[in-house]
Amino acid sequence: MEQLLAFFSAQPLWAQSVIGVTGLLIASLLVNFILKDVILRIAAPYLDRKSSTIDRSATWFATVAPLLVISKGIGFVPGLEDWAVELISDVSQSVIVLSIAMGIVKALTYVNEVYERRPQAKNRPIKGYLQVVKIIVLCGAVIILISILINESPFLLLSGLGAITAVLLLVFKDTILSLVASVQLSTNDMLRVGDWITMTSMGADGTVIDISLHTVKVQNFDKTIVSIPTYRLVADSYQNWRGMAESGGRRIKRALHLDQNSVRFLSDEEVLDLKKFKMLKAYLADKREEIAEWNARELEGEDAPVNARRLTNLGTLRAYIEAYLRWHPHINNDFTLMVRQLAPGPQGVSLELYCFTDTTAWEIYEGIQADIFDHLIAIVSEFDLQLFQEPSGSDYARLVDRGS
Repeated sequence: MEQLLAFFSAQPLWAQSVIGVTGLLIASLLVNFILKDVILRIAAPYLDRKSSTIDRSATWFATVAPLLVISKGIGFVPGLEDWAVELISDVSQSVIVLSIAMGIVKALTYVNEVYERRPQAKNRPIKGYLQVVKIIVLCGAVIILISILINESPFLLLSGLGAITAVLLLVFKDTILSLVASVQLSTNDMLRVGDWITMTSMGADGTVIDISLHTVKVQNFDKTIVSIPTYRLVADSYQNWRGMAESGGRRIKRALHLDQNSVRFLSDEEVLDLKKFKMLKAYLADKREEIAEWNARELEGEDAPVNARRLTNLGTLRAYIEAYLRWHPHINNDFTLMVRQLAPGPQGVSLELYCFTDTTAWEIYEGIQADIFDHLIAIVSEFDLQLFQEPSGSDYARLVDRGS
């Protein structure tokens, strides 16, 4: 060892500098190899194999050691100018700060990945909060980097932040608004990943796939993705369909438009003929008994049909539709179910169906709704009623042919 030191001392100053820098680089590379290629590989089986984020975090932290070797050892290399020693030391310390900051950022990302594996993660996402911590860490790293490069205390830089608070508030306005909105969304359970939301003002109608600090990503049903600023979900109105999904039933609210000119009273023969409908037997029996009792009581022997109560084809159709819905195997009778008559208008008189299916699956729901209206549209003629629709080109053509 003494001979090695004697040999080193006998060399010219420039050679001592080259030997010192070379030895320092070899030492840092050796430390880097031991940490990353030996220790981390030994520890790899004990780390979380479901994510590579923890590996990247450990790699960033392991980078600190070889940089410390360079930062602390460069001062012992003989023959280097003071400015060179200071420059190499400052750059090494700056990269150390950056490595630590990136290691913390990756560790926070891993924390979020682990949390998202929990069942309650969809109800209480923490991604937005972790992003705030990441911003604080990176801002702190920038302040320390600047203090290292200008050789000033970081506390001196922090003391000057008061003068630029207004600028910072302006620059980070969206971040602050988004942070407050994230807290409100999470605390009030207003939004979860997987929710179906509709926000017309932002062109969103689909499933929430990600909730972060600044944006909420919604995948529309046409597979496009809309990014909504988080604070807009608190400031503006949107529709969340989660209640529908959790209830187990989806509403049908659609009307049949009937020609008012086809509405009329039913004769006794027609009433008897309608008894062929199994679902109308009880209704017709009860209704005829009720009407007969009323006529006997109120008319007192009068036989003018205009003064008597009579069944109508429209009312009988309404009773049939309600009975049909209550019989239908895919209509949930535990929810509101009614067939109501809307006010007559330019499109005739309308019977609106208001009921709920026993499923919320979109494809199945649309199939159930279509089957119901296929049946009702086809059976309207059995009650001597006509559906209303606007005249088409073929209607006008028939009129022309008839006129000629």
